Amino acid sequence: MTGKTAPPAKKTAPAAAKKKAVPAPKEEAAPKEEAPPKEEAAPKEEAASAPATEEPPAPEHPPEQSPAPTDEPSPIPTEAGTEVIPVPAEGSPAPLDETPAPEPKLEKPKEEPPSCPLSLAVEEVSENSFTLTWKAPEQMGRAGLDGYVVEICKDGNSDWKAVNQEPFLSTRYTIPNLSSGDKIHVRVMAVSAGGASIPATLEQPVLIREILQLPKIRMPRHLRETYIRRVGDAVNIMIPFQGKPQPEVSWTKGGQPLDTNRINIRNTARDTIFYIRQAQRGDSGKYELTVQINGAEDKATLDIQVVEPPGPPQNLKLVDVWGFNVALEWTPPVDNGNSEIKGYRVQKSDKKSGKWFTVLERCTRTSCTISDLIIGNTYSFRVFSENICGLSDSAAIASGVAYIEKTKTTYQPEKIPQRDMMEPPKFTQPLTDRTTTRGYSTHLFCSVRGFPQPKIIWLKNQMEIREDPKYIALIDQGVCSLEIRKPGPFDGGVYTCKAVNPLGEASVDCRLDVK
Repeated sequence: MTGKTAPPAKKTAPAAAKKKAVPAPKEEAAPKEEAPPKEEAAPKEEAASAPATEEPPAPEHPPEQSPAPTDEPSPIPTEAGTEVIPVPAEGSPAPLDETPAPEPKLEKPKEEPPSCPLSLAVEEVSENSFTLTWKAPEQMGRAGLDGYVVEICKDGNSDWKAVNQEPFLSTRYTIPNLSSGDKIHVRVMAVSAGGASIPATLEQPVLIREILQLPKIRMPRHLRETYIRRVGDAVNIMIPFQGKPQPEVSWTKGGQPLDTNRINIRNTARDTIFYIRQAQRGDSGKYELTVQINGAEDKATLDIQVVEPPGPPQNLKLVDVWGFNVALEWTPPVDNGNSEIKGYRVQKSDKKSGKWFTVLERCTRTSCTISDLIIGNTYSFRVFSENICGLSDSAAIASGVAYIEKTKTTYQPEKIPQRDMMEPPKFTQPLTDRTTTRGYSTHLFCSVRGFPQPKIIWLKNQMEIREDPKYIALIDQGVCSLEIRKPGPFDGGVYTCKAVNPLGEASVDCRLDVK
């Protein structure tokens, strides 16, 4: 045995140790352990290679006993020192790799950045700044937006510079401290935990310059008419206007500057405020507002009317008293409260109760007539004047009183001429011939008038019908009726109705047939 056989035995030891963990088949493992055929191949190779190279003899010691062969073939050394792993024979089972596979690691889904902001536009441009507006992106990510970042770049330069240090959530931003005449490119990005979105960029650069706008006063609708306030009320009016650059604002009254001790004016870039703490009647009038920009101007007029309740009417007096009526007259008040008099309220009071009752409201004339007064009462009268603020604080009271006297009247009945109502009987509706059926009751009717009321006599075949239960005779309001109960063949004949009163008589007749 030469030293070349030692390396293969040492290299197979790890493989054998590796395979010890794999349980071998119980029946096939025993015969392979008795005579491994691979040990005879090794001496043949050593004998063939001995003449080529002579090596010092290996120390004599018993050769290491190779471990029990496994299903995996051992590598065979070659002359160059490389190992050749023999291919397993056909039909033999392929070696099983018992190394446990590593468990796959679950990767967290990456947070997607938000989408691009929408509708980026320039809202306003001044000589050293401009204002942007935009809309939120459609997709903001799971965690939501952290904010927006605005970047600018001068025209002709590719160096983008962030304007805001920290992201902000507003969709409106003003970029200040710019130089007039510069052309600025701008873009806006939405930022979230997943990163920044694709920037929204304006197609054209923004030219930093003042946009001229003619002055225009936007007078509110309720101020286009007379603005009415009561004495002591506050007057606080804001009137917006527009114009660029910022216009000059001035107020005048009757062509003269305003009294700053009573009226306070505060102007801003977009409106002017007119304020009076406590209005007085002297503050009424027309105020002129002028807005100017480099010779261009716009004017508006504010008409203010400060009012208060009017004074009482003057010269109230009783003009006449007759029957149940009283006539009053008066003159308008001296002070109308700086407002048109809308009417007068007239009240009365009787001496017994002493209470005032309203008789007329909003009487537009300076005279009136009061009716339906009670006989025997004594009445006093007063009148209030009324304007847009309400009734006057005091009333004008008539100096005299009105006493409704009791008048003596004599009843004279109306003379009605007597009319002669006497009239002889006269039939207005005669009897008519009838045919009836045996056993069925029938009626005969006629109408008569006359005064005094005539007496009615019924006859059958010129014989008077007296108290016979077979016949029932009635008269009501001049209508005469005769009921024949269950007539038979012998009840047929000629029936006569005769009316008699002191002035005469009348009669009618008819024929009745019974079948």
